This record gives sequence, C-alpha cells and structure tokens, in this order.
Amino acid sequence: MMKYVALLRGINVGGNHRVPKDEFRHVLEGLGFRDVVIYINSGNAVFTSDNAVQSGKVRAALEKHFGFDIPTLVISGDKIRAIANAIPADWTNDSPKPDKSGQKSDVLYLFDEINTPDILEKLGHNPDIETMIYVDGAVIANITRSNQLKGSLQKLIGSSLYSNMTIRNINTAKKLAELVRGIAA
Repeated sequence: MMKYVALLRGINVGGNHRVPKDEFRHVLEGLGFRDVVIYINSGNAVFTSDNAVQSGKVRAALEKHFGFDIPTLVISGDKIRAIANAIPADWTNDSPKPDKSGQKSDVLYLFDEINTPDILEKLGHNPDIETMIYVDGAVIANITRSNQLKGSLQKLIGSSLYSNMTIRNINTAKKLAELVRGIAA
C-alpha cells in the first residue's frame, strides 16, 4: 500500500470551478483509493492505493465527474514528506499586516514539464529580496511581506510556467506531510 497526495490547480477560486470536498472524496474513492482525507477546500487530498497512481487517471475521473478539466498533480507520500522536511525551520507564513511586517512562504509544486533544477532561473529568482530552494518536485519560496509585490512570484501569474505548478503556503505543505504520516500503512 502506498500513500499519495493529489493537488488540484485552479479550483474553488472566486466561485469558479467548484469542487466540493465530499464530491472530490467520492471521485477518489470511486477510483479504488482508500483512507481518503480532504484537507481544506482548495484541492488537497491524501489517500492510499495498492497500485501506482498516475495524475492523468485522477484528472480524467475528475473531468468526467465535474465536466471541466482540472490540472492535477499526484505526488507520492515520500516526496511530500521530503518537500516539507526541506522547509527551513525559521520560515513562516505570516498573515498580511498594514505595516507589511512578517514573511510569506510558499511551496510551488511542479508539474513534470518544469520540474528541473534550472527552474529558479526560469522563475526569475531575485536573491536580493527572496530565497528559493529547489527540491525534486517543488520550489520552496520565502520573501518578506514588504518585498512581496516585487518578488518573482508576482511576475509569474498568467505565464506558461505558472500554469505548470500549483502553489500552497508552507502551513498547508507541512499539514499534508503530517496527514501522510498519519495514514495507516
């Protein structure tokens, strides 16, 4: 039995592409996955399977059920834990404040098309104001809230690179790793 995480891109944003948690769980269970846990309503599921799981199979089942295409990334539980373990301990994801204090820290989970070590260069990483770490399957990014609007992630929105990733804050990334550890093996 293997553990996996499915990450959906571009759902439940502004009332568009609605994917209710219960229906998401139902689709995954219909594929024969077990121990399905849906974490918050932004397209995060942790589950087990006796067989290797391909993103395309999950994506096709979701499209059939919901009637629209949902970019889907399926990552092994081991890789999810490795990504979360690479997050520096002193990085936080602080709520925005009027004085722009604190940090914004995210994990950019990469689709295969852009999962290469040169991704930081392609993203336009600016080491003067932000820190980015590439690990297989993701880029972990940190910037101060005061520099957030100048960071490379702001310039990324709408680009072809942006459409080949799905972003979660580090709190969600850590929670997904915790849920993977918690599923019975």
